[in-house]
Amino acid sequence: METTAKKSPSGRVKRTPVTERQVLTVKGKEPGYTYRIVNDLGDRIAQFQEQGYELVEDKDVKVGDRRINQVKAEGTKAQISVGGGVKAYVMRQKQEWYEEDQAAKQVRVDELEKTTKQQATSGTYGKLEIDHK
Repeated sequence: METTAKKSPSGRVKRTPVTERQVLTVKGKEPGYTYRIVNDLGDRIAQFQEQGYELVEDKDVKVGDRRINQVKAEGTKAQISVGGGVKAYVMRQKQEWYEEDQAAKQVRVDELEKTTKQQATSGTYGKLEIDHK
C-alpha cells in the first residue's frame, strides 16, 4: 500500500503537532447540506432525524485527522469516539431546512428581547441595551 503523505520543504513527511489535530472536522461535505457531529446519548440521534437530519455514510466523508487501522464495513455510518465510551455520528440536513430552522429560532429570540426591553423600560430605574455584534 502506497502512502501519499505531504512532504515538507526539507523532504521529510510533514508533521501535524499534537496541539493542532482536528479531531472533529468533517471533510468531503456535499454542497447544499449543513453537517453536525451528534453524540449518541439517549435519543439524540432519533431527535435529529425527526428534525430532518440524516446519518452520513462513512465512505462519503472523512472525520478528523488521519487514523490508522480504521477499516469499516460497507454501509457503515461515519462516526468518531468522543471519549468516555461515547460515539458521535456525522449527520447532515439540507441547507434550506437548516436556514428555516435558524430563522424560526431568531423569531423566538426577537420576541424574548422585545418582552425583556418592555419589562426593563416599565421600571423606574436602570437601562437596558442589547447589542448584536
